[in-house]
Amino acid sequence: MAESEGSKAPRGVRLVITLVGRTNAGKSSLLNAIAGQDVAIVSEVAGTTTDPVAKPYELLPLGPVTFYDTAGLDDTGELGALRMAATRKVLWRTDIAVVVVDAATGLGDAERGVVADIRRLEIPFLLVFNKADLAAPRQADLAWCRDAGVPFAVASAATGQGAVAVKEAVIALAPAEALREPVLCGDLFGEGDTVVCVVPIDLAAPKGRLILPQVQVLREILDGDGAAVVVKERELEAALENMRRPPALVVTDSQVILKVAGDVPDDVPLTTFSTLFARYKGDLPTLVAGAAAIDKLADGDTVLMAEACSHHVQADDIGRVKIPRWISQYTGRDLRFEVHAGHDFPDNLERFALVVHCGSCMLGRMEMVRRVRECARRGVPVTNYGVAISKVQGVLDRVLRPFGL
Repeated sequence: MAESEGSKAPRGVRLVITLVGRTNAGKSSLLNAIAGQDVAIVSEVAGTTTDPVAKPYELLPLGPVTFYDTAGLDDTGELGALRMAATRKVLWRTDIAVVVVDAATGLGDAERGVVADIRRLEIPFLLVFNKADLAAPRQADLAWCRDAGVPFAVASAATGQGAVAVKEAVIALAPAEALREPVLCGDLFGEGDTVVCVVPIDLAAPKGRLILPQVQVLREILDGDGAAVVVKERELEAALENMRRPPALVVTDSQVILKVAGDVPDDVPLTTFSTLFARYKGDLPTLVAGAAAIDKLADGDTVLMAEACSHHVQADDIGRVKIPRWISQYTGRDLRFEVHAGHDFPDNLERFALVVHCGSCMLGRMEMVRRVRECARRGVPVTNYGVAISKVQGVLDRVLRPFGL
């Protein structure tokens, strides 16, 4: 079944498609028409969808996607304001937006406002005049779309009219990278090459499992017909000595980069899982440039530690304990560190001297790119865990060498 295939993909690599519109504009019905199956609850009762609801789906040729069905833009009251805030947060991680308009009711301030928000976030979008079986779109509304350069389609979720055209338009809006197979490290080794993955097992490691970045790198090595060798940092030196020829690449957890850099010969390419994800998610050069701001931190500066997902905090947590300690030791400054976890990103970024982001394995690429762009727009340097660790450990140049940086 299409939905089961889409639900197997990691959340951070699925394209996010969000439907927004006023109450009873037919968002849920249109979602079902696009998907060709009942993935959203439909009711004539206004406000059936109250909070953003995620629906995994296999949308070919894009592959696994997540549809978000959201509350009505005209939701009122204190609770309605909270629901609108939730919708805006979903837009932050949206790759494609579909603005659904009841053709009979027509465009209003709510639709024009959300179009402005979507454009500010640089999200590809489509405006759909729904319920065309009941009323044709107003000529004034069509003229506004043309004058404003807003792409639009006409459809009826109830009869299926225009559903295929809407689906094709949504697919056409997909970012080019969504149609390409993303690369973590597949371009850094050849068929038959050996890639060594150094995976420390500490208190924060999930019992009986590897973390997602490690799993994805291992899968890419196998898909590229390479040989993956997985060791803990203590066994690395012996593993390298036992190899008949040097590995094409060594990838390590950032927390042990200093020891691993000492064990791996200088002529063997070396990087970290987090650095691979910095490139995989979109903007490694900007994150590298952001790390230079560590040298400029001053007493009393506040550093934002941004985590993509909430997790059980361990005694020696990487983002809350280790990196703050290493940065403080490296700079010798009296710094403050503030943690924000999950999809919430602070509105008042200007008060931070630096943003240090996690590897973003649970974020979609466009959400991470948007966060990086927002930091740049506000004049706030941004880097990520792995790049920052390599910087303060004095091995950043070596970690970046495989990428020609």
